[in-house]
Amino acid sequence: MGKKPLINSFLTLAFLLAVSGCGMFGGGSKAEAPINSHLGLQESRGSITGGKGLFGGSDNKNNGPGIGVNSFLWRATLDTLSFMPLASADPFGGVIITDWYEDPKTKGERYKVNVLIIDQTLRADGLKVTLFKQKMDAKGVWRDTEVPKDLARDLEDTILTRAREMRMAQSSKP
Repeated sequence: MGKKPLINSFLTLAFLLAVSGCGMFGGGSKAEAPINSHLGLQESRGSITGGKGLFGGSDNKNNGPGIGVNSFLWRATLDTLSFMPLASADPFGGVIITDWYEDPKTKGERYKVNVLIIDQTLRADGLKVTLFKQKMDAKGVWRDTEVPKDLARDLEDTILTRAREMRMAQSSKP
């Protein structure tokens, strides 16, 4: 025997499980369970996601539904780093990672930025910026070098200033 009967059995089992989960087999009639009956149960028992939903929705004015971190910090970070290519951006974990960027004005020197948004509120300590710097040596190989100490702090200040500007602009709207 080959793998085909095993695959067919697996597919049949998967189909039956999927259909039975839809209530096709012994799910009761609609008259027994109203469509919105789960809402009352959820309110009485609470939610496994902590009341904010699966994607971190919030009643906080700083956050819209669907983002797990402060939306002003998130947008300000993306806006500030928009000149750099993005390697990764995770709005639920609050992580933004850029790819290496070489400024055309300073050939042979490139930077990479990692940003972690720690808090859902707009606070100075809710943001952590890590910078990496490389220089090209005489052989054409990129080598890690020390980043100026104040550069990461200056970038954090720029992001925070932009986030505050965005918040002020939004709060001044009717």
